Amino acid sequence: MTNDQFYYSEHPDVTSDPITWEYTLLGHNFVFTSDNGVFSKHRVDYGSRVLLENFRTSQLPAGKILDMGTGYGPIGLAIAKILPERTIDMVDVNEIALALAKKNAVANRVKNVSIFSSNVYEAVEGNYAAVVTNPPVRAGKKVVDAMITGALPHLVAGGTLTVVLQKKQGAPSAKKLMTQLFGNCQILKRDKGYYILESTKTGAA
Repeated sequence: MTNDQFYYSEHPDVTSDPITWEYTLLGHNFVFTSDNGVFSKHRVDYGSRVLLENFRTSQLPAGKILDMGTGYGPIGLAIAKILPERTIDMVDVNEIALALAKKNAVANRVKNVSIFSSNVYEAVEGNYAAVVTNPPVRAGKKVVDAMITGALPHLVAGGTLTVVLQKKQGAPSAKKLMTQLFGNCQILKRDKGYYILESTKTGAA
């Protein structure tokens, strides 16, 4: 398989074969359409589900939330449903995924989202109360690290970065990197090898 067939490509070279299915996230029922060329076509992946269940919203400062590497949109749309007063920016480099995320936002009547193309943080502007990401591990450590390091300058004071990674796919090294960047990193949850990591931007960061 060549790189242009992977879900982290800008234009995955795949034959379209869309499917539509229902799923419940954070107590809300969703209808998702997915397709070849996106991550976890047939179901919301376990890591994203654990991330959503452990993403802490109660202490967040005011502001938008960024879903970095949104795919067909389950994380961003689920957060938008439970936080209707906030805007959720959902970005990805994959044009197939972005088209599906926009379709899924309409299908689920989620209006407090902005979905646009960005290669990591290239097209991201402004600051956020939180950045959440289930990074594309297959894209390599350089991309995963860029999603982590790029979050810091886009967070307001008190804002959080929440990341899901499997232990075998680099969670310990990500925790070390986040601790170096932010001066703090908590493991919010360990579940079947998945780590939910959270760092908070302090006033001095």
